Amino acid sequence: MRTSLLLLSGLISFVMVASAANFNQDIDVTWGDGRGKILENGNLLTLTLDKFSGSGFQSKNQYLFGKIDMNIKLVPGNSAGTVTTYYLRSEGSTWDEIDFEFLGNLSGDPYIVHTNVYTQGKGDKEQQFYLWFDPTKDFHTYSLLWNPQRIIFSVDGTPIREFKDLETTGVAFPKSQPMRVYSSLWNADDWATRGGLVKTDWSKAPFTAAYRNYKADACVWSSGKSSCSSTSPSQNSWLSQELDITSQEKLKWVQKNYMIYNYCTDTKRFPQGLPKECTAP
Repeated sequence: MRTSLLLLSGLISFVMVASAANFNQDIDVTWGDGRGKILENGNLLTLTLDKFSGSGFQSKNQYLFGKIDMNIKLVPGNSAGTVTTYYLRSEGSTWDEIDFEFLGNLSGDPYIVHTNVYTQGKGDKEQQFYLWFDPTKDFHTYSLLWNPQRIIFSVDGTPIREFKDLETTGVAFPKSQPMRVYSSLWNADDWATRGGLVKTDWSKAPFTAAYRNYKADACVWSSGKSSCSSTSPSQNSWLSQELDITSQEKLKWVQKNYMIYNYCTDTKRFPQGLPKECTAP
């Protein structure tokens, strides 16, 4: 009985640690000269952009596979020219990367959610979406699931994109380089809004994005080793997670109603033929 209680106590402690992520413990604000702030005892993080600089942060840990959740409230009002990023990226010149980018717009016009996947420094796998809500009014959960079989981008638990491991057909897939979580708020008015036609209105500065509830159910990579044990995969169900029938239907709904660009249908961009993953079953 005593052993059972100790095990239960340990499990409860583990769950509490896993769910009560704290920005002070898990995140380093890496640039912005004070424009990135951790507030409310580590429960809130804000990034600010003004005419002189943006700001950004990164996770203290590196991960080799994981499910990363972040609650984000995007820049409100006239956010044209600004870009809020949230992504996983490895180091080096042949990096891997899994990207969420939120492209600001004029007041009343929708944000564009830009997604991409890089492997060995090569991307060109863009898909873009509108959202079915105003992402500036409240916090919403943006999730990146990365396991050895697939990458799933989700918003409030609804999948918007899946990128599968198709290495057997010659399509590269990120699976060997550990990545950190990064986020930034910066000025990109040379391309972000209507291809750079709409510039940032600095009279509306400073621009601020807010973050809460960072959660990394992930395999921490440290000193060349993973924290995940191959002998207890049940503790990390996301390592083999896939889209069930309901999730597949949600994905189809999003892609039918809210997708605004898909590299896999851009025949003008790929006159020699679409990338292999676009024609895979």
